[in-house]
Amino acid sequence: MGPAERAACAYSIDEMRRLARGRLPKVVFDFVDGGAEDEITRGRNEADFDGYAFRPTPLNGAAAPDLSVEVFGRRLALPLIIGPTGLSGMLWPRGEVVAARAAIAAGTVWCMSHGSTVRIEDVAKVAPGSKWFQVFLYRDRGLTRAFIERAAAAGYEALILTVDTQVLGQRERDIRNGFTIPPRIRPSHGLDLVRCLPWLYRMVRWGRRITLANYVGHVARASDIPSLSRYIEEMLDPGLSWQDVAWLRELWKGPLVLKGILHPDEARLALEHGVDGVVVSNHGGRQLDGARSAIAALPEIVDQVQGRMAVFLDGGFRRGADVVKALALGADAGLIGRPHLFGLAVAGQAGVARVLEIYRSEMARVMTLGGWASVRALDRGILERITPGGPSSLAPRRGPGVTPVAGAAD
Repeated sequence: MGPAERAACAYSIDEMRRLARGRLPKVVFDFVDGGAEDEITRGRNEADFDGYAFRPTPLNGAAAPDLSVEVFGRRLALPLIIGPTGLSGMLWPRGEVVAARAAIAAGTVWCMSHGSTVRIEDVAKVAPGSKWFQVFLYRDRGLTRAFIERAAAAGYEALILTVDTQVLGQRERDIRNGFTIPPRIRPSHGLDLVRCLPWLYRMVRWGRRITLANYVGHVARASDIPSLSRYIEEMLDPGLSWQDVAWLRELWKGPLVLKGILHPDEARLALEHGVDGVVVSNHGGRQLDGARSAIAALPEIVDQVQGRMAVFLDGGFRRGADVVKALALGADAGLIGRPHLFGLAVAGQAGVARVLEIYRSEMARVMTLGGWASVRALDRGILERITPGGPSSLAPRRGPGVTPVAGAAD
């Protein structure tokens, strides 16, 4: 069975994750799958979706629900965007290119990470379509400016400033595994090496060194990962402030999005600084362990901005039902990271396409069963809040442990 056929057999995101785990060396899979420290926040991101139950109205009739949304003046066929993830090319040769092609073919947006293994300009040439670019604020503002100018020249439509990486989180799976970039696969790994031979063969056959392509030339002409990684970590600015956001707003003329917002006050300040959108996110639980989940933070932030800016949710989407819940709570669209990487590891472009199709089909099924004909029909009235430790969603709607979501119709 070839990679594309294998990906086609994946019936859920969890199944795609299982397949990816079987195709990747443990050190690589854990790099993708892991979170910071005890991974409490990583777990919350997924589990907290269970705190909402649907209130279906099937007699409304929704045989072919419309999943399209408008984001920054562009109509997307799917309310799910592929968020920025570094070093995708470590999972599949030119991983960023094939992921971008899959997203664009599905009618949605792909976001480039600053830590891509393919250059800004090269992806733009071979994957025409809607793309956004992620940037960090560095001590060397000249480097940040250079990235922004390159993204603008290459036609990237929006800029994402990630604000929750002033220092890097402690990712203990990587420490335990002795993770390096590129990963070192030793004969002592035994069965793990045999299991990942297709991945190893594919990467060796590609014949190119994995590197942080956008940074090559900025570190005394070094192109090796250790030098570039040390440089980037040293360049992160723990003093990032709203003054820096104002500077960036002056520099970038297109839509500007802040990623890593969990507090409604920060959403309000983003509005005051002319930001066009926020991504409610805790970096997939890879930074501050113990932070609240993204879905828990979403309603307060939506209420704060009152439709005056775009609100996206990133973190924990494992079912199309999760996306529907986020949209009902007021998100304009969702962002995924790990799920598309699982598909990428299994079958490259075909795997990413399959992941997006899984979400699309699950969303369509949920909305048909719920009686919601379009994304525009989704609001808080379709949900009930299930309190921790309370009865199941089968309990009476007003019974103990079950309360309507704030703003829901009686």
